[in-house]
Amino acid sequence: MSSRPHGIASSGVEITNISSHGVWLLVGDRELFMSYEDFPWFKDAAVGKVLNVEEQSPGHLYWPDLDVDLGVETIEHPERFPLQVK
Repeated sequence: MSSRPHGIASSGVEITNISSHGVWLLVGDRELFMSYEDFPWFKDAAVGKVLNVEEQSPGHLYWPDLDVDLGVETIEHPERFPLQVK
């Protein structure tokens, strides 16, 4: 049994960094940032739960452990989607 080489996302999405300001992710060849201000569900979540993300369909991401689903457009333009849970 062999695993995929490092740096290759098997599901099309990969969390690349978690900082005190937010979460960086790679979707295909695009790097996106989710600030905790715009995406508060991730701020106090356990790292393992944030890392467990799936691309259920092109442009649609789902974090099953957090029951959060987001479109890439929402991540790119959070100002267009002002509804947030606080």
